[in-house]
Order: sequence, then C-alpha cells, then structure tokens
Amino acid sequence: MSQYHFLLGGQDLEMLEIRALLESHQQPFTDKKLSWGASIDAYQSIIAAQPDWHFVGIELAVGPKSKLPRFYTEIDHHNEKVHLPSSIEQIAKLLGVELTRYQQLVAANDRGYKPAMRAMGASEEEIQYIRRLDRQAQGVTDEMERLAEASLQDARMIKGILVLKTPLDKFSPIVDRIEEKKILIYNENVLNYYGEGIGLLAKKYKNLIAQKKAYYGGGDSGYFGIAKGVFSANELTKVVQNIIDYVSENSS
Repeated sequence: MSQYHFLLGGQDLEMLEIRALLESHQQPFTDKKLSWGASIDAYQSIIAAQPDWHFVGIELAVGPKSKLPRFYTEIDHHNEKVHLPSSIEQIAKLLGVELTRYQQLVAANDRGYKPAMRAMGASEEEIQYIRRLDRQAQGVTDEMERLAEASLQDARMIKGILVLKTPLDKFSPIVDRIEEKKILIYNENVLNYYGEGIGLLAKKYKNLIAQKKAYYGGGDSGYFGIAKGVFSANELTKVVQNIIDYVSENSS
C-alpha cells in the first residue's frame, strides 16, 4: 500500500487528471468532488478516523481554525506557492512517474493558461481542446456557453482593460473567447482579473490574500480574484473601479 493517502480539492481538468493518475498507479485517495476553493475542513472525519496516515492535501485551503493531520504534505501552486510547478507535476514527482504529453498540456493549462500551452508547442487545436475539457470539468453547460457568447456584446474597454459584468457564476466560457491582454469580469458576488498586472494586484491586495479572501495564480499574466461573498454588490463595484484605476496607472 502507498505511504500516502491523497485528499482531492476543487474539481477542474487538472484535478480530474490527478484522480486518473492516482488510479492508474493504484494510489489511495478520497475525492468528495468539491468546488474550487475547497478546504481541508471537508476531510476532517477521515483525518480524525486515521490519525497515523500520511495525508496529501491537493489544493485545499487551510483556515485559521483548520486541524491538520499529524503527517501532512500540502500540494498547491496558487497564492504564495505560485512559483511552484502545477499540482499534477508535483504529484508526479512525489510518485516518481512521468507525465504523458496530454498530462503536460493539462499541467501547462492550469499553471499558465494558453500562453503556457503555446510555450510548450501546443497547436491551437490542442489548446481549444484542453480549454473545452477544462470548462466541462468545471461544470460549464451548453447554456452557459451560449450566454457567455451573448454577454460579450456588453463588454466595454475602460483604460485599456476589457470590462464585463455578467450574470454567470463561471467566467471561463467568457475569458476563453477573448484574447485581450487585460480583462476584468465580475458579477454581484465575485470578480476575476486576467492578464498583465497580476503581480501589482497581488501586492495591493496582499492582506486579503493572506486572509483567503482573494487569490491569484498563473504567473505574471495569470489571474487575480476576489472570493465569493467577501464584498457586497456595491462594495464590489468600487473594487472593480479601484482595480481598473490601479492597473492602468501602474502598468506600462
């Protein structure tokens, strides 16, 4: 039996491929099919029941009141761990296995989106295929795809940033259809900024990031987001304007 027991985080294409990798190498794991932003708290019952197991938590947030296992390895590549390889690459190293080209594409997509896939020589057909699979893994439906296409008509260019408010709670079908260098998408509860200026926002909102109320990843041209429910709709509108002003004033 493996010396590790893996605990899976929020579902996306990378997490589904991590599960497949663990299954193919007969590694024990528990998958509660959680949403993005999942916490280690979701696995407290199995941790309490098996205090001597060595758990590996994959992209699981640790709160101030979270109880970690006695033996614990954390796998992540977001926020303060943004400099690390993708989660599936870290797990492959932990297990001493090689990733297939498809798995490498999945890793690049999660680590650095389309630019990272292009950097490894992926064709546009491969990129579109990986992005479509990732949206499906996130729970994006055909109706969401249709609404995303329609909502692009409402996008506005403000100070060099493409800004769009949408009723959708998943932004990937929108951002995947845009090739602008700076994009800000938001609804009543959450916002995401994509493209140039991530480092600036990571510094500006470092306190929110430390409190797990904001997040970032994907490198210098990746994404920055405010977690759901942190601000009221009116407050979030002010944050949108603050981000627009700050990025436009501090980036080239």
